[in-house]
Amino acid sequence: MAISDVVHTFGQWLLEKHGERVHKIALNAGFSCPNRDGSKGMGGCTFCNNASFSPNARNVIALETQLADGRQVISRRNGAGKFLAYFQAYTNTYGEVQRLKSLYDRALSCEGVIGLAVGTRPDCVPDEVLDLLAEYREQGHEVVLELGLQSAFDATLARVNRGHGLKEYATACRAARRRGIPVCTHLILGLPGEEAWHYHSTLDIVLDIGTEGLKLHPLHVVRGTALANEWRRGEYAPMALDDYVEAAADLIERTPWDVVYHRVTGTAGPKLLLAPDWCVGKWPAINGIEQALKRRGSRQGAKLDGGDGDVRAA
Repeated sequence: MAISDVVHTFGQWLLEKHGERVHKIALNAGFSCPNRDGSKGMGGCTFCNNASFSPNARNVIALETQLADGRQVISRRNGAGKFLAYFQAYTNTYGEVQRLKSLYDRALSCEGVIGLAVGTRPDCVPDEVLDLLAEYREQGHEVVLELGLQSAFDATLARVNRGHGLKEYATACRAARRRGIPVCTHLILGLPGEEAWHYHSTLDIVLDIGTEGLKLHPLHVVRGTALANEWRRGEYAPMALDDYVEAAADLIERTPWDVVYHRVTGTAGPKLLLAPDWCVGKWPAINGIEQALKRRGSRQGAKLDGGDGDVRAA
């Protein structure tokens, strides 16, 4: 059994649609963030050190070089020949629309790139940016707008200095979907002060608003963040692996099969990661979630009202 047998993964969705493997190549296009430069706030989110999840976050090099290097590594590893340019580091819609168009066009002109995945904040997607992304969709490119919500609870978002609330997310998500732009919503488990019922409520709210995709991340502590100081003072304790696995499996069981999971865990490099140590690699969590669902005789969507989980052929 593979994780894609029990979870509707983005990789499997792309494979079925395109008939071959399609992989993201993570990019750093040199963007900033309004929660760092003073327009929304200073210092950024308490957990944020972009180098922890973007391989190019420290060295901004030409997009073409980043894509060529990524294409070479991924092709050698699994033979993939098609790619999505994943604008990942910081807020990738935070700029004049002409600058955005220039960057996106450059990425789409590179060999093997069939579309864009654009990571951003819900308060940084004005109409002109959404219209631009919709144009790429109309031209036949794959486009995914990745919105970092993290939690549907404004008190939690304020506590981690997020700089926006649920209202901004709902507005941006609905505006994107009206234009036919698929949305992938990022959610974090283990945020300070949150328990299982917070995660379930957040999922319910996100599904009610509507989203095409989800990413789940465990909150991990990395160097150079305010959260690291809280952790050192004993004010924050990250989730244990077993607790994360069970929580993620619970949410997956309550997610309709037509919602695609782009990711079920998150990692940080060993030089940056402080805690928990299991977040240095993705496979402990991925394998744990797969095994938990298998042990339960379950799969994505199994715990929806009136559902038995048998939502596609096993």
